[in-house]
Amino acid sequence: MATLHTLGIVGAGQMGAGIAHVAAAAGLTVLLADADRGRAEAGKAGVAKRMARAVEKGKLEAAAMHAALERITPVDDVGAFGPAQLAIEAVSENEALKSRIFADLDAVLGDTAIRATNTSSIPITRLAARTKFPERFIGMHFMNPVPVMELVEIIRGLATSDATYEATQGLAQRMGKTTVVTRDMPGFAINRILMPMINEAVYTLYEGIASAEDIDTGMKLGTNQPMGPLTLADFIGLDTCLAIMEVLHQGLGDTKYRPCPLLRQYVEAGWLGRKTGRGFHTY
Repeated sequence: MATLHTLGIVGAGQMGAGIAHVAAAAGLTVLLADADRGRAEAGKAGVAKRMARAVEKGKLEAAAMHAALERITPVDDVGAFGPAQLAIEAVSENEALKSRIFADLDAVLGDTAIRATNTSSIPITRLAARTKFPERFIGMHFMNPVPVMELVEIIRGLATSDATYEATQGLAQRMGKTTVVTRDMPGFAINRILMPMINEAVYTLYEGIASAEDIDTGMKLGTNQPMGPLTLADFIGLDTCLAIMEVLHQGLGDTKYRPCPLLRQYVEAGWLGRKTGRGFHTY
């Protein structure tokens, strides 16, 4: 496949805007879409704000910031993705929503374009089977926050071609990322390990073994993690954590993946973490 130069991103929230940030900084033209043009514009504005802070700290040249921002074009919807050689879906962890988006992309993208999903847990083969070209479908799981975290987890579906994998790996490397390749199983590798740890931290709180503050302090100082598991859950979003645990529980059928009732209760209360101002901690 020819060198990628135009990327379409569906979802202009924390993950989608973060991907747009690193893609534009790497010299790619980015078409950024969301539910409406206003959300796409807000996503670009967030990128501009983060880049401006980097300029203030001397980590980025002003000229490089302006050049990168010029490469990001908010669009009304995925109907503008015709020129894209690769489209990345980066919406919430909702399988029905993702499937609808890929159906829309099938009607717009060229036959040789790659379809990638930033899902953190949903099986790639299952999503790919609902598209016209499963051989050109792949998982490209970025870590949050995208501009800071070095890793991209690449997940091949059963039908994913070697050419699709090679082009996706090349794109990640162009963005300055290190890649790991994992099997297409629920949760893949990173969240298969991370989310049960977070869920167990919630159980530890639920059972009154320790306070949220002591759980996080203990894990930070006792295992040398940059933040405690409950703080990390708040950062990820408790709704996302619950969705991933449900995929693990349903997909693998093992009770060790059963979401903690307290996690479910917090989500039902709307206490989703940093984005709502309250989760296991208050912000």
